[in-house]
Amino acid sequence: MQNIILTGFGFMGTMHAQVYSQLKNARVAAVVDNNLAVTVRTMRKLGVNAPLFATLDEALATVPAQVVDICLPTDLHRKTALRAIKSGKHIFCEKPVALRSGDADKITLAAEAAGVCGQVGHCIRFWPEYQAFHAFVRGGKAGALLSFTLQRRSMIPTHSVGDWLLDPSRSGGAALDLHIHDTDFIVALLGFPRSVAARATKDDHGLSHIFTAYDYPGISVTAEGGWNYPPKWGFQMAFQAVFENGAVEYDSGASPTLSLTMGRGPKKPLPFAQPSAGSSATGAGNISSLGGYFNELQYFIGCLERGAAPQEATLSQATGSLRVTLAEIASARAGGKPMQL
Repeated sequence: MQNIILTGFGFMGTMHAQVYSQLKNARVAAVVDNNLAVTVRTMRKLGVNAPLFATLDEALATVPAQVVDICLPTDLHRKTALRAIKSGKHIFCEKPVALRSGDADKITLAAEAAGVCGQVGHCIRFWPEYQAFHAFVRGGKAGALLSFTLQRRSMIPTHSVGDWLLDPSRSGGAALDLHIHDTDFIVALLGFPRSVAARATKDDHGLSHIFTAYDYPGISVTAEGGWNYPPKWGFQMAFQAVFENGAVEYDSGASPTLSLTMGRGPKKPLPFAQPSAGSSATGAGNISSLGGYFNELQYFIGCLERGAAPQEATLSQATGSLRVTLAEIASARAGGKPMQL
């Protein structure tokens, strides 16, 4: 059983709490959030029965635990992760792992020195449709991949406490908080690009929509991500991939979400596996609606239970994806100048 200190009980913290309630080998042993009154109400609503602390130090001194789960604003990741690692805890940290690559390196090196495991919430690596697509590419059924285009579009985010997401000094803006999902998936699928070239839309909240071309030999790869759509627009994640003998499309708002067209044949659904807890479910709830959030935490807890270090969405992998995204931001700020990697 992995006892977890869950730090931050906003949007992602409550999402993680719902996942842990579905896992027989994980338990929220404590919640850390300095917004005590609101957190108490939310915990009761979700049925989270655990002590609440205002600081991580209080929780670490009081509650036996093996894991610290970090769902705090990004500017607090480095300090919180290093404190947890110093106490000998494994860490799961929401993405991006840090605002700066140097801070990400410090976290990675500290975890290695302490002999603890770390994983980062790059949940798209674990999203069912993206997993099915990754497997399809590796299988080579449609021949070589010729082009890959990704989109991640959102209405302006209003769910963060104190609107910290809209402060680029705290979140890194849309590129670092939203678009990095697609950058990380591109790197997981294709490795590191030789260079990136980006343009971006800028507003009062910094770079609010970024458009990037990634330099890979023989493949055209582009991605865009932004949260500058009107308040009622909603959210969409999508991609289109063209192969020598087919095409795969994904659209989170379509039905089916994932489709395949092979050769001269008709477009048809491309099957993918829904998240499943099997015999490990302990709480009520719709596991499939938790998507990649469920899969990533099930994987992380499973690794810890087996005494194995995670091999997916690791601290070092997250640091690499952060470096690519920071190069994109630098390119956009330089008017589209290519940045070598």
